[in-house]
Amino acid sequence: MKLPIFIADAFTAKAFSGNPAAVCLLENKLDEDLHQKIAKEMNLSETAFIRKLHPNDNFTQSSCFGLRWFTPQNEVPLCGHATLASAAVLFHKITFDKMKFFFWPENVNSTLTFVTLSGELKARKEEDGIVLDLPLYPAHPQKLHEVEDLIKTAIGDTLVQDVRYSPDTKKLLVRLSDTYNRSFLESLTVNTENLLQVETSGEVKGLILTLKGEPDGQTQAFDFYSRYFAPWYGVAEDPVTGSAHAVLSSYWSEQLGKKHLHAFQCSNRGGELTISLRSDGRVDIKGGAALVLEGTLTA
Repeated sequence: MKLPIFIADAFTAKAFSGNPAAVCLLENKLDEDLHQKIAKEMNLSETAFIRKLHPNDNFTQSSCFGLRWFTPQNEVPLCGHATLASAAVLFHKITFDKMKFFFWPENVNSTLTFVTLSGELKARKEEDGIVLDLPLYPAHPQKLHEVEDLIKTAIGDTLVQDVRYSPDTKKLLVRLSDTYNRSFLESLTVNTENLLQVETSGEVKGLILTLKGEPDGQTQAFDFYSRYFAPWYGVAEDPVTGSAHAVLSSYWSEQLGKKHLHAFQCSNRGGELTISLRSDGRVDIKGGAALVLEGTLTA
């Protein structure tokens, strides 16, 4: 077996920042168990598998593909950064094999459609990045006492201003007090090791910590900041998370009264997202991508 495989850093304009995802292009059907084995071998937060939907499809001319995402532990229903990375790979001219084992010119379409567990997702190429068309997920008020143990385990006595829950994504959104700033969130030690013992109901699969942005006049103003943790999927902290912003966009649009938002995820690698809420109940999330590895997977 030989598979073309790539690593692309998503939601960044430069290599070695943003969120890395591995991307496999499947010319033929892959044995089901190999998806998880490859994702475990790559050991990134997500590995994406792009497959052709029809025998006559190809990675240059076709505009619609199947797409699945796997963490090292299991398959996930939605992954924004690995979708962006997948689009970046297809929009890139693939010429890395000297023996011409793999060769495709860049995809000729400006918009790609991916058929996924979360329905059809579109990725549109623009001069300054790639725009993802994602579902917008509402987050509903959550009674603090029902999740207090989880929050205290994660962040101790850190002051909390609001708690919301997204039943569609099983993400818990915790807004920290407005008295904190970006540097506090960046340096906050989050205990993810014990969360699996505290939350065993299956109702929470991801923890979002978020903070209101700082006023205009900063070096670069952002509407809000966040960090994201998903130990239930084998990901202690995800560097930049598109699916979390499908929840954050809904919350912060309501809080700030804005349809266009600029966000920064405060992981060690960091990443920027440009967000536009649409009238059809979906959200456009734009980010850059840097291709950092091209190779062949053999097994």
